[in-house]
Amino acid sequence: MKIFSPEYYKNFVCIADKCRHSCCIGWEIDVDRSTAKKYASLNEGYGLEIQKSITKRGVPHFKLKKDDRCPHLNEKGLCKIILNLGEGYLCHICREHPRFYNYTSLGKEVGLGLSCEEACRIILSSDNYESFVELGEICEDEETVEAPEFDATVHRKTIFDILKDRSIPYSQRLQKISEAYGVSPVVIPDETWISTLDSLEYLNNSHKAIFACYSSEINDCKELENYLERALAYFIFRHCSNTEDSGEFRAALGFSLFCERLLASLCRNTKNFEEICNMARIISEELEYSEDNTEIIKTEFYFC
Repeated sequence: MKIFSPEYYKNFVCIADKCRHSCCIGWEIDVDRSTAKKYASLNEGYGLEIQKSITKRGVPHFKLKKDDRCPHLNEKGLCKIILNLGEGYLCHICREHPRFYNYTSLGKEVGLGLSCEEACRIILSSDNYESFVELGEICEDEETVEAPEFDATVHRKTIFDILKDRSIPYSQRLQKISEAYGVSPVVIPDETWISTLDSLEYLNNSHKAIFACYSSEINDCKELENYLERALAYFIFRHCSNTEDSGEFRAALGFSLFCERLLASLCRNTKNFEEICNMARIISEELEYSEDNTEIIKTEFYFC
């Protein structure tokens, strides 16, 4: 099976201690079974520290320290597992983050998650989101690689073609996409969306307050539209590409359009790229990295 990625994927390198929003802080870090066995076989040196740091209640995971820091994150923001044993001893989630994978009719696709600040910077500054490159071939079980009956990539290309058409204003491009698939966050009152956002669970409760500014109003904003276009393309790539039928695709597209409108709402008073990236990262962290929150928003589009 061939594996593909957006062209910008090759530009990603973890910035480690330079990251201001470390993925080693604030997240529960699960230890997969195969890595847990590897850790259990370490009988000396830093391996003993790793064993002591894992709780086996429920899914095995690292016991977070003060301020929800991973116990293996040193004072400089570097991973002590890598420093002592090398990257080969990272658990699966640490090795893969911020990558995600989708199975499509084209093969397997890998992308970068917007919750990572460096990935966010690359995604929002890359204008070639519709360009995919082949990374190589991988072996997968036959059950996993069975071709899907619904080909979401065809519809993805249709949407990307509309998004890339700079001959028409950005607001009209959004309307064309909504009309083509009969889905738009605009048909649900802003008050309903704000109430829905207020009902969600947050990693950082202060984000609930900033999401209260949500507005579905669509205005042309030259300073923001390129960033909004790229963000929307990312959400569609991540959430629509491996959908299995038209209803699921429509709900995923609705979620993507909603996230784009939320980003537009949060950034309406700024032109600062770093601030725009931070708002996009927060949306990703709070909405798409919570399966429950994602499903709550998607459900709204099954009935509108």
